[in-house]
Amino acid sequence: MVAMAIFAMVVTAIYSAWMLILRATQVGQDAAAQAQRQRITLRTIEDSITCIQSFQASMKYYSFVVENGDQPLFSYTSRVPDVFPRNGKFGDYNLRRLAFSIEPGANGEKDLVLRQNPVLMDMDPDEQTHPLVLARNVQKFVIECWDTNQMDWVQEWLTTNSIPPMIRINLTLGGNTESGNSAPQLSISRVVSIPSGTMPAVVQTGTGGPGGVPGLPGINGINGINLAPPGGRH
Repeated sequence: MVAMAIFAMVVTAIYSAWMLILRATQVGQDAAAQAQRQRITLRTIEDSITCIQSFQASMKYYSFVVENGDQPLFSYTSRVPDVFPRNGKFGDYNLRRLAFSIEPGANGEKDLVLRQNPVLMDMDPDEQTHPLVLARNVQKFVIECWDTNQMDWVQEWLTTNSIPPMIRINLTLGGNTESGNSAPQLSISRVVSIPSGTMPAVVQTGTGGPGGVPGLPGINGINGINLAPPGGRH
């Protein structure tokens, strides 16, 4: 009986150590997966931000929208790179309207999703219903813009007909969910400089205006096609 008791204690100790190893391994895998997902998410946003295009004469298609709060929305038009997600779905239409938002996911989590559609085209029903999920269990997604007037970061960008010189992305993944699930919480803040600026309407339309040149041939801001009449100046 003493031998059996000792054997039971040994087996219990081995089982407890094994379960501890399994839990630690799972926590490590979850943390690694969240870190990788975080990197992919930030890389996707960064790649699109550095390719932003904006034209004052076509704000219907090129507006820059930043909305924080309970239902954050980050939307703009970008000529996305060839390695951007879902490029195969849209083919050669790499000038697309992007919309990042937070929506309810599984198990009481919140997901960061991306919807996109080519400029001048409506979003198709499949993209609207099944957006690309960039990150799950998102606790925080805040976009801040550098305001050159206040010389500080702001969470409201009211001048949708222009783009800020810098963007700061604040993203937190993991933590407790409504279903009781939990994962290690990871937070990161990334500053991205926007290399482009808003193209003045006079350049796009070729009409005169404050600081403009009357009769200057413009370009089409969507496809970059020269609209100057035959024989006109270029």
